[in-house]
Amino acid sequence: MKFITTLLFFLFFLIGKSFSETDKNIYEKIDLFSEVLSKIDKEYVESVNQSDAMDAAINGVLQSLDPYSAYMSPEMFTDMKTETSGQFGGLGIEVGMEHGVVKVISPIDNSPASRVGVKAGDYIVKINDIQVQGKSLTEAVELMRGPVGSEIEITVRRRGVKKAIIFNITREIIKIESVKSKYIDDNIGYLRLTSFNENSGDQIRKKIKEFNKKNNLKGYILDLRNNPGGLLSQAIKITDFFLENGEIVSTKGRKKTENRKWFAKKGDLTNGKTLIVLINYGSASASEIVAGALKDHKRAILVGENSYGKGSVQSIIPLKNDGAIRLTISKYYLPSGKSISEVGITPDIEIEESSDAFVINSETDNQLNFAVKLFNG
Repeated sequence: MKFITTLLFFLFFLIGKSFSETDKNIYEKIDLFSEVLSKIDKEYVESVNQSDAMDAAINGVLQSLDPYSAYMSPEMFTDMKTETSGQFGGLGIEVGMEHGVVKVISPIDNSPASRVGVKAGDYIVKINDIQVQGKSLTEAVELMRGPVGSEIEITVRRRGVKKAIIFNITREIIKIESVKSKYIDDNIGYLRLTSFNENSGDQIRKKIKEFNKKNNLKGYILDLRNNPGGLLSQAIKITDFFLENGEIVSTKGRKKTENRKWFAKKGDLTNGKTLIVLINYGSASASEIVAGALKDHKRAILVGENSYGKGSVQSIIPLKNDGAIRLTISKYYLPSGKSISEVGITPDIEIEESSDAFVINSETDNQLNFAVKLFNG
């Protein structure tokens, strides 16, 4: 009964309805849920852990809201906090749910998954011969976890490819380097941003200042491909580096405190030099805020492929059991007022990726090579 009471309060928190509106219906549903649990306990072919069943029910409520809301057990919450420190064990992919299927949002640069050829947009259908469809995102992530050095087989379905693709991957310690940079042709400043963590803005600012010391600098390439996003504050900060003024992004939610707008401060750190932004299907969330704002203000030329289309903001809310929920609290809108949810951002110049074994910044990187040609006429 304790579990059912907990679920009751959780449901009220999510749907925000008072007892007076739904009292009778809610109590009927509670009785039904209790009956279902009882039937499972007595009749199911195997013994079922009631606590695990409740966790699954809570997660089911959250994932019925949208693909990005989810429940994290105390163990998963601890693992997540470890991952945000910048080093963790795993395959190196950001995943989400779409229509009940686990979908790759983006592989991390130079991760085990990216090296074998896993791509943004791949649907994971099997993990070590276990069917993934029907499982929650939490369950799928748990299946992919394992000791560093151990192997895992994942089977994916890919857009435009008839046969399933099987990847054998060895789990590694994943180290996230959010900013990489170099000179191209000694006169183009190349900035590769792989995620938006708490240090990304300061690192980008430092690199821009170094590039600005070049007397013959033609401009910049900002590479946001396969960047699944991160901190909204860093997306705003980095966008501001390239703008003189104007709106960057706005958010709207149920609470008035979530209805906000952010504007650029005076001062383009790049002095208005030519800016090309590279995006692909793995560019999501914070990446789309940056690319969308720069496109709306006609500050950058976008090259590559349509972005992912994640236009919502999630908050991590700790729970009393030391777990947490990831809950969508608002949606963001570009300066034009458009939402990119499920749509993404269309590049100004569409250039397809090189191959299924696409490697960013390689000699066969069609998108980067095209951007360089734009600078050279």
